Amino acid sequence: MNILRKIIILFLVSLTVFTLGSTIKVKPTSSLNNNNRAVINIAVIFFETEDPYTMKVIESFKEIESVKENNVKFTFLNPQNNIAINNEMLDNALRSNYDLYILYLPDRTEGSVNNVIDRVRQRGKALILMNIPTEIALKSSKIYDKVAFVTPDSKKAGIAQGNIIVDLWKKNKEALDKNNNGVLEYILLEGPINDPQVVDRSKYAISTINDAGIKTQELAKGNEDWNKELAKTSINNLFLRYGGNIEAIISNNDAMAIGAIEALQNYGYNKGDKLKNIAVVGIDGLQEAKDLIDKGLMTGTVIQDPKVQSKLLYTVGVNLVNKLNPIGNTDYQIVDGQIIIPFPYDTYVGKEVSNNK
Repeated sequence: MNILRKIIILFLVSLTVFTLGSTIKVKPTSSLNNNNRAVINIAVIFFETEDPYTMKVIESFKEIESVKENNVKFTFLNPQNNIAINNEMLDNALRSNYDLYILYLPDRTEGSVNNVIDRVRQRGKALILMNIPTEIALKSSKIYDKVAFVTPDSKKAGIAQGNIIVDLWKKNKEALDKNNNGVLEYILLEGPINDPQVVDRSKYAISTINDAGIKTQELAKGNEDWNKELAKTSINNLFLRYGGNIEAIISNNDAMAIGAIEALQNYGYNKGDKLKNIAVVGIDGLQEAKDLIDKGLMTGTVIQDPKVQSKLLYTVGVNLVNKLNPIGNTDYQIVDGQIIIPFPYDTYVGKEVSNNK
């Protein structure tokens, strides 16, 4: 009897184990390789979200997301150019389950950069920081192996912009040197003070003009935060002071250049009369800028293709999430600790694109 009872109990136990084995499923481990990966969730926080060029980069990210094979989800957070809002959004994003953070910080000082890196490192997530000063990027890159620093080669952008002025001076000096004194008198419109792009774009635009044997005189300079309306207000005020003495406006981006043109038009300039035209050059290659150039109301722009930038950020980001070399299987280059965005920096001066490679 005892033997029979043991046999029955053993049978029931075996049946229970079999049933559990048939109904309990083990979740497969998510794979993040290029062929079979889980969706990569990416938080993007650009401090200057309202900048037209930045908006184009975001559109390009959305195009990448729309390709099913990419298996990526971007979340775009808009701090509205407000540091307090930016900090709150970053705090919330760091508490969320993103795989990758792409950040253009309002504060790019060493302490702020290191603080952000450390907070992301504690979560073990991937991080891309944009437009960080070179000396800071070199130091901070050693803190964490899943952070990458990305920047354009703004020296080349400045050189290309300066060459637009040089070419015009050589072809039609009278269009620039209105008082015929052999000196180009200009106003410089700059982006944010602590952005390394600003330093290089400004420095090399002017040095390129000077290296071509053209003397220059800076009438005024303003930091207009990449913003069209700020630039418009600035030129409105500066025109009252310098008026027809302004021979060129050299702008760090197209948005500010467009704002400058709108201000000049308030005074009857840059409306089609060649005798009342001030040379205005920008950087970005925005369609609105190209349209103004085609109409003869703007002199030229340096093209930065937003698709080139978004593709690099996506590719580097996927590599970081996959714990690979950030520039693995790419032609990208790391210079002084930063991955350089490979813009060709072609120039547009009206109905044609000039190659500046």
